[in-house]
Amino acid sequence: MWLGVIGVAIFSLTLPFTRMAVAELNPVFVALGRAVVAAFGSAALLWYLGAVRPTMAQWRALTIVSLGVVVGFPLFATLAMVYVPASHGAIVLGILPLATALFGALRCGERPSPGFWLAALAGSAIVIGFALTDHGEAGNGLHWADLALFAAVIAAAMGYAEGARLSQTMGGQQVISWALVLALPILLPVTAWFGWRYGVVASPRAWAGFVYVSLFSMFIGFFFWYKGLALGGIARVGQTQLVQPFLTLVGAALILHEPLQLRQILFACAVIAVVAIGRRMPVRR
Repeated sequence: MWLGVIGVAIFSLTLPFTRMAVAELNPVFVALGRAVVAAFGSAALLWYLGAVRPTMAQWRALTIVSLGVVVGFPLFATLAMVYVPASHGAIVLGILPLATALFGALRCGERPSPGFWLAALAGSAIVIGFALTDHGEAGNGLHWADLALFAAVIAAAMGYAEGARLSQTMGGQQVISWALVLALPILLPVTAWFGWRYGVVASPRAWAGFVYVSLFSMFIGFFFWYKGLALGGIARVGQTQLVQPFLTLVGAALILHEPLQLRQILFACAVIAVVAIGRRMPVRR
């Protein structure tokens, strides 16, 4: 559970730093370029570890991981950050724990109890209710950019569940590293073209956001996250994601000076209570 919490804490700052980067850099360049930077670090790590080349079955699973967390989630989430605040995106992404549990049950043979599903549904209902009643910069209710965020949720949940399954035999470091290396031959030329076409001149602040999402969101955070999912189970450890929207709210307030309201704190308390209940529910593996 603590490994999961550390991973969530790292991921919780992804949206604020992404919004910081896309304020001056092309969003597709940011979304794909972060994976390119992380892929070079991954290649160096795999060489240092003397990692064994994955089997054909593992390559197929790594393709799913790449499509989910290396390409899908960064691309959809980054595009959304061009149009909605990080605080708004944080709440919409709050349904990610439920989606992760669903993919875990379908792909990895986990069988959560009815009590767990009630807790997951309650937590997701809380964050969706927050999004529907949000009166922030994005306005009230859902927006078309939320479709991109929902797509990001599906992509991330798919990648999380598949990566957690692989981590049981490969280790979390190797799973995300091989997934990044696998995507590099495609992402590198695309990223280079977007950088050439739209330019890479930006302030140190924008580049600081890019560096964070490249090294921490795309690389280091997965070491903790996949290891936690592999040890504690996708459904149970995935519940720690319920607090991620509210960690993101705090990060958005500190980094981007987006307003932090009392009602947001109250919603955070409600979600944390649901997490405490959900983690006590049995999950058969």
